[in-house]
Amino acid sequence: QVQLVESGGGLVQVGGSLRLSCSASGGTFSRYTMGWFRQAPGKEREFVARIWRRGGNVYSTDYADSVKGRATVSRHNALNTVYLEMNNLQPEDTAVYYCAADTTHEGVLDSDYEYWGQGTQVTVSS
Repeated sequence: QVQLVESGGGLVQVGGSLRLSCSASGGTFSRYTMGWFRQAPGKEREFVARIWRRGGNVYSTDYADSVKGRATVSRHNALNTVYLEMNNLQPEDTAVYYCAADTTHEGVLDSDYEYWGQGTQVTVSS
């Protein structure tokens, strides 16, 4: 069983930046694909970014087109934590942000992720 707890959300002005954190407990964190998703009011949940293990200590990352160039996903395995840094935030980035863990795949599909956090609200104000 893996427990995930997000933090770092809040109110940010347009053009601002923030860093979300997701702390994991249970299992072997370094092996997991970790993903970030978000859900805006009235919209479906969407993929934001993921980071997965290629082998050894080599990891790859992937981003949604909507955040590419503005977001960076990273992880600190010793702290069992994954981060999502976003800059140049826009009102359309307002959403609840979730982290998720895929313990067996590379997290290509939403359905690959078995464990989800409770989410953290990010509100971008103009």
